[in-house]
Amino acid sequence: MKCVLLALSVALVCGTQDMDIPQIMQDLDVQKVAGTWYSMVMAASDFALLNTESAPLRLHLKELRPTPEGDLEVIVHRWEDSRCIEKKILAESTECAGRFNIDYLEENKVIVLDTDYKNYMFVCMENTAARDQSLTCQYLARTPTLSEEVMEKFDRVMKLLPIRIRLLFTPTPAQGAHEFLGDTSR
Repeated sequence: MKCVLLALSVALVCGTQDMDIPQIMQDLDVQKVAGTWYSMVMAASDFALLNTESAPLRLHLKELRPTPEGDLEVIVHRWEDSRCIEKKILAESTECAGRFNIDYLEENKVIVLDTDYKNYMFVCMENTAARDQSLTCQYLARTPTLSEEVMEKFDRVMKLLPIRIRLLFTPTPAQGAHEFLGDTSR
């Protein structure tokens, strides 16, 4: 009985270090996530993280490139100085295959919640260092077509997180950018 109580206590202490993130993909294969992705939906714990085109975490993921070390180069587009620019963020692998450390603005973690590798991926960026932790998540797709089934799955996962705002996008491949469809905050 003492062992059960000790194990439960350790689990509770370890579980309260970060926001309550649903299960992280423990068996992520970084080679299989390589390639082009389209940002379909963005969600955030704070309205200010996504409220304008130039908001700091309103990043449109374009491509993932695995490195020989098992890290990921994340190529994103974002608005800066009234134009779309491309940035490269290095996501360093950790002992957990679905969790990466980054140094982008104040964000320090990238977490892959789910993927089927061929159609969709749910990714979150988290700042655990700040007093008020922040979280942004995206539903990424391999094609610029929104899947209602995957959207419902994304919504179910987001309900488990402290998400306050959600933005939908329509990829426009000819322009290489995304069009804002609106705030669908709950």
